[in-house]
Amino acid sequence: MSEETNKKKALVPRLRFPEFREANGWNEKPLGVICDVLNNKRQPISSDQRKAGPFPYYGASGIVDFVDNYLFDERLLLIGEDGAKWGAFEKTAFIVEGKYWVNNHAHVLKPVDVNDVLLENYLVMLDLGPYVAGAAPPKLTLAKLKGIPVRFPTAQPEQQKIADCLSSLDELVTAETQKLDALKTHKKGLMQQLFPREGETVPRLRFPEFRDAGEWEEKQIGDLTPFITSGSRGWAAYYANQGSLFVRITNLTRELIYLDLTDTKFVKLPQEASEGVRTQLKEFDVLISITADIGIIGYVDANVPSPAYINQHIALVRFDTSRVCSKYVSYFLASERSQRHFRASTDTGTKAGMSLITVQQIQLMLPARPEQQKIADCLSSLDNLITAQSQKIAALKTHKRGLMQQLFPVHDEVPA
Repeated sequence: MSEETNKKKALVPRLRFPEFREANGWNEKPLGVICDVLNNKRQPISSDQRKAGPFPYYGASGIVDFVDNYLFDERLLLIGEDGAKWGAFEKTAFIVEGKYWVNNHAHVLKPVDVNDVLLENYLVMLDLGPYVAGAAPPKLTLAKLKGIPVRFPTAQPEQQKIADCLSSLDELVTAETQKLDALKTHKKGLMQQLFPREGETVPRLRFPEFRDAGEWEEKQIGDLTPFITSGSRGWAAYYANQGSLFVRITNLTRELIYLDLTDTKFVKLPQEASEGVRTQLKEFDVLISITADIGIIGYVDANVPSPAYINQHIALVRFDTSRVCSKYVSYFLASERSQRHFRASTDTGTKAGMSLITVQQIQLMLPARPEQQKIADCLSSLDNLITAQSQKIAALKTHKRGLMQQLFPVHDEVPA
């Protein structure tokens, strides 16, 4: 058997549908051979010259605006030329269809010898970084684009089978994402019902056992606790690969009050230093971002390891939990009513900031402690559903990613 025959035989994926296991090997052709390039039809429009309309205006990574006219009216494949991300699974390539406009930051391709869904997924799977040149800005030139080797089945039925498989996973992810969006919308609407409107002292929706419990009280945070502080500067000297958790603004999210610890940083303090740090977190603490993106709320629950510390960009509020449910306060501060006040009270300047005095003056609407707990438990149960749904979507995406790596031949598996 010749070396060329061996190479063609090896040019197959690790996972193949049963009906194609005895079929011929896969092709390898440059992208410029299997696609028509339509870059000459694209055209940029500066932001001040665009007229609003119904037609998507595409750039390197997707829709950047909507305009009143279109250049294309067919299903095509776009790939970022500059200003895009080209790493593996960073959605470098994407299919567009209908009537739309494309600017000069995206290559426009029309696949002719390969299924477009298969090609889109194959290119998304690849790390295209080695084909990108320059630094200011980096660019995937047309010449480099045309030279990207693409591997695909010879038979159209096998191409379609792979495309259908991956499309079905995309449809499932889309359906589950819609469920997630519905949960988030429901939570947002529920929060608007469970907290009083501006100028009112009772909410529009109240649990049956509290409907005759009377009006809510308005209190400032400073009236409820003497412990309001923020972290200090100079933590960089204590950064370590392991040690105590170091919480930053990036660990706070607007989606949930719970800390996001997927991207963690650690500090290692000498004993004499750690004893003097007042900002060591405790369970039930409420955190508020007070610089840059103001008003992101974090709640310290039992899942946050101890000891943990914060820097100067975060304020810490510690309540007497026998009087105040900290989780309730976290949800109230994350509500749209409170967020409007955060936006209105932000200091102006080159860098937005909120003082601790302003934090003390933040207004809260408080029912009795049992009602606070009931509201917190209700919203927390919704957050648990949102988290579970997010994890389900992440698992589906991970499954698809692994499946793609099995369904397409890997470059280093082909003999030289």
